[in-house]
Amino acid sequence: MTTLTLGKAMNTGLRKAMENDPKVLVMGEDVGKLGGVFRITDGLQKDFGEERVIDTPLAESGIVGTAIGLALRGYRPVVEIQFDGFVFPAADQIITQLAKMRMRSLGALSLPVVVRIPCGGGIGAVEHHSESPEAYFTHTAGLRVVSCSNPVDAYSMIQQAIASPDPVIFFEPKRRYWDKAEVDTESTDWTPLHAAKVVRPGEHVTVLAYGPSVKTCLEAAAAAAEEGRSVEVIDLRSLNPLDIDTVTASVDRTGRCVVVHEAPVFNGYGAELAARITERCFYRLEAPVLRVGGFSTPYPPSRVEEQYLPDLDRILDAVDRTFAW
Repeated sequence: MTTLTLGKAMNTGLRKAMENDPKVLVMGEDVGKLGGVFRITDGLQKDFGEERVIDTPLAESGIVGTAIGLALRGYRPVVEIQFDGFVFPAADQIITQLAKMRMRSLGALSLPVVVRIPCGGGIGAVEHHSESPEAYFTHTAGLRVVSCSNPVDAYSMIQQAIASPDPVIFFEPKRRYWDKAEVDTESTDWTPLHAAKVVRPGEHVTVLAYGPSVKTCLEAAAAAAEEGRSVEVIDLRSLNPLDIDTVTASVDRTGRCVVVHEAPVFNGYGAELAARITERCFYRLEAPVLRVGGFSTPYPPSRVEEQYLPDLDRILDAVDRTFAW
């Protein structure tokens, strides 16, 4: 067991994948000599060379377009989008090409491309650096979309994503890059990439989260326990495909559900979760599925981002409201 930050676990997982398969490439803005803005690719260019760890121009559409061409030639490119808000210039390549190629070729062509996107707020950044664009990509058929929340999952999930025959959008919670945990870097006994995890068992209400919100929900569950309420927290991990069976098994048992994410609530990913749960657990629900998330505004300046992001108090308030029915 080795103590790793989430960022270092990502780095170690990337390194393992590159050691195991010479067709794995890393490319993006400043990923080489600098090692990435968050140092996730630190040391990789030194050890694997400039032909496998490629510093690209500042052109996200060109980066993803080049990765598509490389994948068609048998490589497994891992693309870094430096910040979440920078992915939109590449949306055309991702949505109209990367996601569609397998269907367009009737399964003859596969594009094993991983698009890494540091996501979410909480780091006091400027505009375009704290977005949560997951709903755009979960809505796009043909893409797998996952989000890690801790070092253990970061280490295993990045390797599983790289091994996937389909394109994977890989969201990394940037404000959790420095969180630490014990990681077994010798084991390959991993939770499947698209399986959810019950990270805190409970009896009275189910709280669903992913990425940066998982830790906040665990803190809220600990606070609720002091008031005698047993909160079950599920880390979804995979947004598309969704492990709906794990989710509904929990809600069938608790009868209540709160969904938490940083993205705006309106038309956010939580809306799909609420609809699915209502369809499958209607006769078990004791209250409506409630959602806690960002507001329908552009992400605010860093001085007031704490008012925008879901916090312990807003999550506990939603938990309390589920018991008012």
